[in-house]
Amino acid sequence: MTGIVSALKGVPVRNDVALTGEITLTGKVLPVGGIQQKIRAAYEAGIREIILPQDNLEEAKSLPSYTLEQVKLVPVAFVSAALEEAMLPARTG
Repeated sequence: MTGIVSALKGVPVRNDVALTGEITLTGKVLPVGGIQQKIRAAYEAGIREIILPQDNLEEAKSLPSYTLEQVKLVPVAFVSAALEEAMLPARTG
């Protein structure tokens, strides 16, 4: 989704953030399975900010404290919030 929005708007996506979730046609972000494994994989790849479905946050919080201290978890309920967090600011001028 972010790739499509990036191409249409000409605004790049941040390369230091990971995103996961399922999106409905109305823009709601639904939870996904394997959230702990996805966060660990992002952490091991050097990603320190992860955008995840709000409904996955409690499961994510049960990761070891050494992981949680090193990553910023950004829970979102709607795709608009995920895009706002993931896209680089538009250049002006």
